[in-house]
Amino acid sequence: MKVRLPYHKTFLDVDIPDENFLGVLSSKADKYKPSLSQEEIVKAALDNPIGSPHLEELVKGKKEVLIITSDHTRPVPSKITMPILLDTIRRANPDIDIKIMIATGFHRPTTKEEMINKFGEEIVKKETIINHMAFDKDQLEYVGVLPSGGKLYLNKMVCKSELVISEGFIEPHFFAGFSGGRKSILPGVAGATSVMENHCAKFIASPYARTGNLENNPIHEDMLFAAKAANLAFILNVVIDKDKKIINAFSGDSVLAHEEGCKFVKQLSSVKAKPADIVISTNGGYPLDQNLYQSVKGMTAAEAACRENGVIIMVAACNDGHGGESFYNNMKNAKSPREILDRLVKVPPEDTAPDQWEFQILSRILDKHTVIFVTDMCDPKMIEDCHMIHAYTVEDAIKQALKLKGNDAKITVIPDGVSVIVENDENI
Repeated sequence: MKVRLPYHKTFLDVDIPDENFLGVLSSKADKYKPSLSQEEIVKAALDNPIGSPHLEELVKGKKEVLIITSDHTRPVPSKITMPILLDTIRRANPDIDIKIMIATGFHRPTTKEEMINKFGEEIVKKETIINHMAFDKDQLEYVGVLPSGGKLYLNKMVCKSELVISEGFIEPHFFAGFSGGRKSILPGVAGATSVMENHCAKFIASPYARTGNLENNPIHEDMLFAAKAANLAFILNVVIDKDKKIINAFSGDSVLAHEEGCKFVKQLSSVKAKPADIVISTNGGYPLDQNLYQSVKGMTAAEAACRENGVIIMVAACNDGHGGESFYNNMKNAKSPREILDRLVKVPPEDTAPDQWEFQILSRILDKHTVIFVTDMCDPKMIEDCHMIHAYTVEDAIKQALKLKGNDAKITVIPDGVSVIVENDENI
């Protein structure tokens, strides 16, 4: 069976032995064919806001507006969405002062080259674009106490701006339930300590903090509070397919529009697990497979479809390295994933370490499964330091996996692990 896997900015065509192949788990987003162009979809969403006045009404009479957008690690098609947002705002209020803030969250700043890749050269040249810096206390302002008890710090520009709106995209998220909406604020433009407390070990371990679930999700509840505290007045969130093309869009109230978008994504993304001994997954290619840190997301989809003590083959370029010093060093310095899990159980929320959530989830996966990591774009030692097996090709990884699980082992393929919600009724 031949399958195609996204890898960096290209695809890998892989042959799975027919006798081992069990099936493919894919989002239905790729089969969803909108009748409108991408630009028309965005404009139609702005013309039909959910639970909110039109954006044109919101900007009238305002002196300034801050547009929060995702960073270089997110495939938000800002080359399409941002020009439409800017045009909509300026047609309604030609004199308004517009600033764009990149919601870096806990990530490194977005470079100028990455900004051009994201927005296009004209917007980077003409507009004021600011990177949020979560660790710069001079940029932050104390806002209040989160439902979890953590202190909420937000970027001062967000707190002082007369009008705050955001753009983003909605996809399944491995502990927040879904991306988009309120995530533009927390973690997007929040202080580092607020992000860490929201992503504490207790919350990450919650059975409600899982892909595709918002109900009783403690991480989501904190994020909702943060969005309200930031006076996030309007959102434009899109849904994209595997080619990163817009297939739907939702605008309006930050809660109601996001909820409608999540319902749409859940309908497309939910797949019944085909529990297997070996599961192959990816992070959907560029930009989400740039580093090891982000690649944990794709592994969680495989985790949900893999039998106990199975093998996960993770395919991601990691051309940008590990993606987080704390993440990498904690994995590297631990004797085993179990040691990490036992230690984190005792860590109170206020003592959450940078990237703790990511190495906690990776350790959870590695405690139950063997992971063979496929990449030819980073140092194999980095993979091995994180308690995984390195392979240069998927074919080699399959050979290694079959040696571990036997020649009769069954293989399930998830071409894009971040785009699916794997529903599993079987106790695996």
